[in-house]
Amino acid sequence: MQKTISVKNLIILTAVLFSLGSCKNGGIFGKKKSKSSVTGWNYDDKNMGNYHVSKMKYPKAGPGLTFIQGGTFVMGAKEDDVMFDNNNTPKRVTVPSFFIDQTEVANVHYREYIFWLENTFSQDTAILARALPDTLAWREELAYNEPYVDYYFRYPAYNYYPVVGVSWLQAHDFCVWRTDRVNEFNLMSKGYLKKDFAKKEMRGGGSEGSFNTDTYLMNPELIQGRTKPKKSDLKDVSGRPRAIVKMEDGILNMGYRLPTEAEWEYAAYGLLDQNPNPRKKEGKTGEELISNQQIYSWSNNPNGLRDNRRGSWQGKFLANFKRGSGDNMGVAGGLNDRSAIPGNVTAFYPNAFGVYNMSGNVAEWVQDVYRPMTPSDGEDFNYFRGNKFQKFYKNSGGEFERDTLGRLKKVDISDDDVKNRRNYQHNNALGHMDGDTLSGSFYETGVSTLISDRSRVFKGGSWNDRPYWLSPGSRRFLEEEQSSSTIGFRCAQTYMGSPEGPGFKEGNIFGKRKQNSRKKR
Repeated sequence: MQKTISVKNLIILTAVLFSLGSCKNGGIFGKKKSKSSVTGWNYDDKNMGNYHVSKMKYPKAGPGLTFIQGGTFVMGAKEDDVMFDNNNTPKRVTVPSFFIDQTEVANVHYREYIFWLENTFSQDTAILARALPDTLAWREELAYNEPYVDYYFRYPAYNYYPVVGVSWLQAHDFCVWRTDRVNEFNLMSKGYLKKDFAKKEMRGGGSEGSFNTDTYLMNPELIQGRTKPKKSDLKDVSGRPRAIVKMEDGILNMGYRLPTEAEWEYAAYGLLDQNPNPRKKEGKTGEELISNQQIYSWSNNPNGLRDNRRGSWQGKFLANFKRGSGDNMGVAGGLNDRSAIPGNVTAFYPNAFGVYNMSGNVAEWVQDVYRPMTPSDGEDFNYFRGNKFQKFYKNSGGEFERDTLGRLKKVDISDDDVKNRRNYQHNNALGHMDGDTLSGSFYETGVSTLISDRSRVFKGGSWNDRPYWLSPGSRRFLEEEQSSSTIGFRCAQTYMGSPEGPGFKEGNIFGKRKQNSRKKR
């Protein structure tokens, strides 16, 4: 009898303790609910609206990307203007942290894009034709380059050589496609798109059956094949698994794009190695050695390219470029850069940021519209020229519409819509402060530039360029619909969070004793 009572009391006591613990922690499973610091309401509580706040997280580098810690640097010419372009006045700017591809986009990557288009838009041959590289870019009047016309893009030996013959417009479209495929994969992996979504998409689904990130965010009803997982941290107002992912849930990738000229140039110099690494010792911030200047991307390389002990790397070529007239590769038995044309995208050592071939191999498209740079044009934070502000188009019924590629249609914002704003008054800022009294740039034939709004900047020098163009500070331009056998591209991505990268706090780092101590007076 005594034994029975003891067991009963033990059961009651356990239940009471469990109940108290559950109440104390805010839930029957002991899970403490977080609260709003402005209303006091619980988050993720179906009795209080079930508002969900994702845990603090930093964006992770998407496939192929590496983190670039931002900072200040001198953008522009680093040596004498031997070309007399007068288009590259040095200017100190700050670039926020961002992601960039470790390598140039290779033939195999671009063929993956073409493969997707071939299957998804099999009924619309015009879409595929617009995306194909111009292999005829290899032709010259007095050179036998037909083998490159026929085989460079397709043959497996060149799988990981940079894609060339791609226009700025084609490179831009590739970035949009890459964004959509990464986000499509994320949603399929977590059960928000059906497992066979991609399979059906690539069976000639066309624009109606394809996934587009903007379409999913703005009007998910246009995406056929959505589902909702049986178990999910995302709940609707009734506490059931939510079917639609929002950007604030931290699941969708922010998107690939071409880097701005400032981002590309900053990443190319790899200035990180000039300062002590704060990761090695907490509280050690290093020195601002911004006075150090360099001409090429390998000058401060952490991999020890100058091996003074053995001398094994002394005098070796550090990039794929043209040494002089008729010398693209050196002599037999002693080839200087081991490549007559573009080489493997991971050839040569990466710079301090871990980025390959920012000097040489192929020049690369950046996002900017070309204009001569003056001391007064552009902002000194996140410099960029190329803004043409748009919004998503809605028809007379107030509905979004998709174009032939499955993307939401856009229209330009009218100047009348922004006439009362203080930060900008025109939707088209391509020629802002160019050739006017504020810019300090004047043209003999008038007050406006002679450069087309379709001209885009490319950077970095190529396999067929002399050393002058290998400097990240040099710049040239080409019409956005044109291409060349010497121009490729790489993608970038915006980074949101602590500028030092994931795991670092904002603000200065102080020792705990110094930070928390308060002496009594």
